[in-house]
Amino acid sequence: MIDSATTVSERRGTSTDNDRPFSRVLARNIDALLESRRAQERRKSTQNRISDAITHFTGSLRFVYIHAAVFGAWIVWNLGLIPGLHLFDPSFVVLAMVASVEAIFLSTFVLISQNRMQAQAEMRAELDLQVSLLAEHEVTQLMALLDAVARRLGVQVPDEREIQEAKQDVNPIDVLQAIEDRGSGLGG
Repeated sequence: MIDSATTVSERRGTSTDNDRPFSRVLARNIDALLESRRAQERRKSTQNRISDAITHFTGSLRFVYIHAAVFGAWIVWNLGLIPGLHLFDPSFVVLAMVASVEAIFLSTFVLISQNRMQAQAEMRAELDLQVSLLAEHEVTQLMALLDAVARRLGVQVPDEREIQEAKQDVNPIDVLQAIEDRGSGLGG
């Protein structure tokens, strides 16, 4: 199946600047993100690779089918529904123990994967914050430059106070403190 963002000329193997579905900068950023993911994958420890493989397998329908077959056969066998088979777990105590131990290990693998995903999400959030702070600073600088150009050309601005406020860099620590101060009454 062909991705909807792929242009006709890219599918044919001939691409021109006009055929791109997005800018060179965006393409560069996508490539950089993909390379970062590949590098992160290469740096993963053997333990993390094993944990991810187990979590991936146990989160699949194949795992469900295997369990349905094994547990179903176990139950049918030990209910005595098949004549001539010796019952090895008629009270299903062993089955319950196996399922309990398996659940302990599976939940541990899921928690390991969730912890790693949470750490990655925190890194992405930090990157988002840094990019947002950089963009805010750049907009502030643009506002100062635009104000200087407007003054030079004698253009009147409707609200001088708003322009002066927009030219001020925002301190993220002050913003966080204001959010905490104003939100302190909401949490209980």
